[in-house]
Amino acid sequence: MTVTTDDIFDSDDTRVLVARFRETMGDLRVQVGEVIIGQSEVVEHLLVTLLVGGHCLITGMPGTAKTLLVRALAEALGLNFSRIQFTPDLMPTDVTGTDILEEDSATGHRSWTFVGGPVFANVLLADEINRTPPKTQAALLEAMQEGSVTVRGKRHTLAPPFFVLATQNPIELEGTYPLPEAQLDRFLFNVLLDYLDVDEELAVLERFTTRVDLPTVSACTNAEEILRFQWLVRQVPVSAAVNRFAVNLVRATRPAEPGAPDVVQRYVNFGASVRATMFLNLAAKARALLDGRYHVVEDDVRAMALPVLRHRVLLNYFAESDRRTVDDVLGEMLQGVRS
Repeated sequence: MTVTTDDIFDSDDTRVLVARFRETMGDLRVQVGEVIIGQSEVVEHLLVTLLVGGHCLITGMPGTAKTLLVRALAEALGLNFSRIQFTPDLMPTDVTGTDILEEDSATGHRSWTFVGGPVFANVLLADEINRTPPKTQAALLEAMQEGSVTVRGKRHTLAPPFFVLATQNPIELEGTYPLPEAQLDRFLFNVLLDYLDVDEELAVLERFTTRVDLPTVSACTNAEEILRFQWLVRQVPVSAAVNRFAVNLVRATRPAEPGAPDVVQRYVNFGASVRATMFLNLAAKARALLDGRYHVVEDDVRAMALPVLRHRVLLNYFAESDRRTVDDVLGEMLQGVRS
């Protein structure tokens, strides 16, 4: 007998899980809000990343609390947290770990022992990821895609859940190495962390200039529960019409596609891949569940389009000449795409 999605959400076990999901997501927002003022949209995107089981690239100016945000979220999740400060002299083994030769003092026997690097954590903060050469950046590629690392020909599996939350500075280009397209495509989102508004900046002053220690963040969940939430997200149904809209939207980013919008044909060199379509579908499911719905609507897909697509669309020299950004082009494209 085939079990439908409706049957799954009608079961007692799933109803209990959904109730726990709502409680936990609310608690996570509260706990992160103890440290981070404003940036509610960015926090929502990080929660979606968590629920999809993906990775997130956070792009923001210095001093916009990128590192603090990731650390606060990791503490609220109750997960193992690790941080790597990427620098030009960082080696791949500084990320993955390495084998060391150990000698048994009693027998004199020597053997290789693997010592895991900082990548062996649930939440990995890759701070200023574009400051290290491509060889070291590539050390993360297998971990992000396969959930494992290979050292001296031996594969070592990372314990799930595993999230890479990477930060980069968009204005300081000297001494940086742009991420290769293959690695960029592994990120579910590219989230832009902007300046706070006036009231939020005043609130930051009042909260953090009158005390030395940061507010305490309490864990709201654990690794096992997060894996169950990820399973729940994948049970959210998507209609054929909404799936078709997601496919049409991603295909509209490809300039060679018949019927591609004029703005794409003029300014885009390469569009998004099929992986973008799958990520867009999963992100829309997570957004629907966060919104308390058991079905995905077109607005969910539209809301997730920019963070999913902005790092997967490559503009040409006409866009640079006309001072058009990726967000400009995608925003105009979204207005023209219909279901």
